[in-house]
Amino acid sequence: MCYDPDAAPPAFSPAPWPSAEATPLTLTSADGTEFGAFLARPEIATGAGVLLLPDNKGLSAFYRQTAARLAEQGHPALVLDYYGRTAGADPEKRPAEFGELPNLLPHLLALTPEGLDADITAARDRLRAAGPAEVVALGFCFGGRQAFRAAAPRFGLAGAVGYYGYPDTLNGAPGPTQLAAGLTAPVLAFWGGADEHIPATAVEDFDAALTAAGLPHEFVTYPGAPHNFFELSAAAHAAAARDSWQRLLEFLGQAG
Repeated sequence: MCYDPDAAPPAFSPAPWPSAEATPLTLTSADGTEFGAFLARPEIATGAGVLLLPDNKGLSAFYRQTAARLAEQGHPALVLDYYGRTAGADPEKRPAEFGELPNLLPHLLALTPEGLDADITAARDRLRAAGPAEVVALGFCFGGRQAFRAAAPRFGLAGAVGYYGYPDTLNGAPGPTQLAAGLTAPVLAFWGGADEHIPATAVEDFDAALTAAGLPHEFVTYPGAPHNFFELSAAAHAAAARDSWQRLLEFLGQAG
């Protein structure tokens, strides 16, 4: 479901700004756990910061590149890794096979809402220290689900954007649909019309729950697009990726 190790984000970017800083970081969560992160900061910040939440494989080259491309557009961007508690603080030291499901599953099952919230909060604070007053969460797949959760008021974000984040109950845990009444940040969500992992009914239920909660939101579904359509090698769906990128930049501009 998630991005392969050699995946890369689409290469389009209008009128880029030069990136002045792109560096790995080690952050400390509220419980003392150290975890990996990556910060890309433009020479001149012109918009909201982006808290980038990766898929369930954690911090990878795809997200470092995505952060750099956001920084080229004037948005400081920080990616966090989820597995500091079980796999150490340096994602670069993990073997290539870490992301294969049999190896990843024990780490994934060890994640808790409390730990995720603590790490997201620490990453948000570090991003704000880089300059932006407003921060938007942006997540993909597992990270999209977490981005929707981060629309809760305890995170104090200006918005949440999710690419194909599963919104319903998962393994008995309530999802963004069930939590919708408690969300307060505006939501932008992108879906693939041919996504085999997220049924249209789940998207419709999430839409209805946000509407019932009175939360501003926009859902964009691309007919025929699969899960993970925002990827350089998905040339057949480049138009969907480009459109979503432009909508994302407009959302970030409004948030900042």
